[in-house]
Order: sequence, then structure tokens, then C-alpha cells
Amino acid sequence: MTTLLLHGLGGSRAQPLTLFSPIVPVGEEVLALDVRAHGEDDRISGEAASFSLAALADDVAERVRASVGSSPLTVIGISMGAGIALRLALAAAASAPGALSIDRLVFVRPAFTDVPLPPNLVPFPVIGELLTRLGAVEGEREFLRTALYRQALEESPLGAEGLLEQFRSPGAAARARRLIEIPRSVAFDDSESLASITVPTAIVWAPRDPVHPVSVAELWMDELDGAASIPLPARDDGYGAYVRATRAGVGAWLGW
Repeated sequence: MTTLLLHGLGGSRAQPLTLFSPIVPVGEEVLALDVRAHGEDDRISGEAASFSLAALADDVAERVRASVGSSPLTVIGISMGAGIALRLALAAAASAPGALSIDRLVFVRPAFTDVPLPPNLVPFPVIGELLTRLGAVEGEREFLRTALYRQALEESPLGAEGLLEQFRSPGAAARARRLIEIPRSVAFDDSESLASITVPTAIVWAPRDPVHPVSVAELWMDELDGAASIPLPARDDGYGAYVRATRAGVGAWLGW
């Protein structure tokens, strides 16, 4: 079995590797990819459509097939990675050409819905525009003055800090396009039935997370009939406890 790990918006393959490598069983092959314009992937330009979740999923599928062929996959996606994983699962359920073979799915703190740019993702294109116009240092200073930042800080200091990290990531200004375009994408639309996904599925969620609200996890659970729910403590109640709970919950559900 191969486990495919997919990172969140503005992150890199190091994010899920750091979180989940300690619980992956010996002998399990792990494949973690940098999505377009993230990590070591230097494709920072292109048409807006090339930054949609559907296009990112197609790109991931092509690279996975080149690496592991038709090996059955456990797919674990975090935030944006959950959205990409959902696109991969919908393609597999529809037996689309080039679809991957997926046996199990874990969606960690999903953030995308069936609506372009839902309220929880609005800060990202704002950050992207500030990076483009002012650069990383001045852009962060300007963002600190916004109501978006104050609202995030009030709900979750760690969530607000995560937004500021978008200004501090390597090549943030050059890669601002990813923050502008990707949040305008949808994880699924009205023409797609998530009930078509019949493989074992789990949704991991935590309270008081402005970018990954419980309401999005609830929407996914409503649409994905029979999905397991893995609740976590809020990150602001202790990040170490949150990490341990994530590993324990995901590991127990996967039988690791």
C-alpha cells in the first residue's frame, strides 16, 4: 500500500510529512508532493484555470501514476490538500481516464466548499494582492491593520499567525498568484454527487479555526454519507495536544 500526502495552501510536502511520518507503519510507501507553485515546484505562472483544484488534482494524478503506477492509495489531504484529495476521489468514483486507485481517504480540516471563495478563504487573495503590490514586509504590516486579521486573531491566535506565515514563506511575493487564484476554486459543484465516493472516508476537524470552520467539515460530512468524524481539540488549547490527537485519531482510524 502507498500513502499519498497532500499539503495545505502556502505550505509544502514537509507539512504532512512532519505531521504523519511518525505514525506511518514500517514498510508503507509514502509519497508527498509539492503542489504547483508550492515548495520546490517552481511553476508560479499560468492561466487562472491551472490553479483550480481540479487542475491541481489532474497534475497530482499524473505525477503519482508516474511514480507508483496503479498502486492502491491511502490519501491524506490537509486543507487545500483535502480539496485536491476530494477531486481525486471524484475522478476515481467516475472511473475517469487516468484516475488513481484509491482505497481510503482522510480529509484533514477541509476548507473548500461548492462555493468559490467562501468567507473563510477571503483572507488569502487579500494577502496575495498585498504581496503583489507591497511585497512581503510591507504587505504584512498592511494586513495587520485589516479587519480580516483582527477577526481571525479574536477567534484563534494560532489561526491568525498562520495567515501571517503566508507573508513569510519562501518566495512569498513571487508565488502570490497561488493565494489569489486557488481559493476561488471549488472542491465540488452541483453536478457532482459526493455520495458516489464509496471508499472508507474520514473527516478530521477542530473547533475555533477561522480558515477551517466546523461548518465546512459538517458540509462535507453531510455530502459524504457515512464518513467517519475525527474531532480534535482546538489548536489554541495546546498545539502539542492537537498534534498528538491528530496522529492518534488518524492512526487509529487507519489501523496504524
